[in-house]
Amino acid sequence: MNKIIAYCGLVCSDCPAYIATQAGDKPALDKIVEQWRVEYNAPNITLEGVMCDGCLGGGRKCGHCFECEIRACGIQKGVANCSVCPDYGCAKLEEFLKMAPHLRANLEALRK
Repeated sequence: MNKIIAYCGLVCSDCPAYIATQAGDKPALDKIVEQWRVEYNAPNITLEGVMCDGCLGGGRKCGHCFECEIRACGIQKGVANCSVCPDYGCAKLEEFLKMAPHLRANLEALRK
C-alpha cells in the first residue's frame, strides 16, 4: 500500500484509526475511542469521530480534521501537503511541529 501523507506530515495510512476504518474493525475503533478520550482529555469523542478515510481525499474524516488549520490551509493553497508549499516552514506549520516534531522528517523526506 502506498503511504498517504497528510498536509502536516502525519502518515494517515499508518494511523490506527485509518487502518481500523478501512478494515471495518469496529472493536478496534471502539478501543481507539476509549484511548483518545483519555489521551486527548476529550470525553466527547465518538465512534464517528474516529472513523477516517485519510486527510487528503473525500470520505470520512476524524473529528480533528474539520478544525485543523494546517489541513484548511493546504486545501486553500491546493497543495498535496506542506512539503510542496511555497511557504514551507510557515509559522502555522512550525507551531504544530513543536507538538509533533517527528512529523518534520516525513515532510523533509518528501522535499528531497
